Amino acid sequence: MNQNIKKNTLDLVLTALFTAIIIIMAFTPLGYIPLGVINATIIHIPVILGAIFLGPKRGAFLGFIFGLTSFIKNTVTPATVSAFVFSPVLAASQFGPSGAVKSAFICFVPRILVGVFPYLIYLLIRKLSTGNNAKVKIAIMDAIISIIAFAGLTQLLKKQMAGGSTVLAVVIAAVIFAVILIVSVKNDTNVTAYAYAGLTGALTNTLIVMPSIYLLYHDAYAAATNVAQDALLGVIIGVIGFNGVIEAVLAAVIVAAVSGALVHIVPTYANRK
Repeated sequence: MNQNIKKNTLDLVLTALFTAIIIIMAFTPLGYIPLGVINATIIHIPVILGAIFLGPKRGAFLGFIFGLTSFIKNTVTPATVSAFVFSPVLAASQFGPSGAVKSAFICFVPRILVGVFPYLIYLLIRKLSTGNNAKVKIAIMDAIISIIAFAGLTQLLKKQMAGGSTVLAVVIAAVIFAVILIVSVKNDTNVTAYAYAGLTGALTNTLIVMPSIYLLYHDAYAAATNVAQDALLGVIIGVIGFNGVIEAVLAAVIVAAVSGALVHIVPTYANRK
């Protein structure tokens, strides 16, 4: 009985904490990391952490809070002419009830799933990281993250430096691989699972939001952003390949680091079930 009370209290405290962090990040510059050519969002990271430490139900709730902050921000203080994409109110005023439904989907559904998919991937990777040839499997999974990191870093450096720097991208990606591998093998095999959870959460948001904008608001979004309709697909793919990959790499590194520290204080949801 006392154990259940402690567990429920812990869950409520963590839920409140992550909720507060999401709200603070959403309405202050703390939710973004300036990388020169872009401001990479990290607002989804508390949602991902919530999925790992609180489970998919509370993770989905935190994802809803993420979507709600986006809805409020884009409705009350729209920063761009395309804010209607994340505001059912603005969309309804421009496109009627169907617009409200479309924007509600884009604003809430991907963010809710950010609180669900990372938990499932965390369980899967943790399972794959045990048993026979565990070290080999961990090395392969770390290599995949490093390749994604290399792709994102190459694009970022091309934007920031004349001609980019493939060598620097390789070095940074190799460091990421080495750090995750060493920590995973020597200290905590869950680190790889944490990294993949972060990667999954960020990509879930990007890979649902951007294609949804293209499919549901093709003409309106092209007009709002002053992009030719036949060029919109390339723009969407560019955002996914540039912003999406960079944010995914950041999420993988930050979630792995924070989870690796937090797990010494609070057990993950999978270990408390």
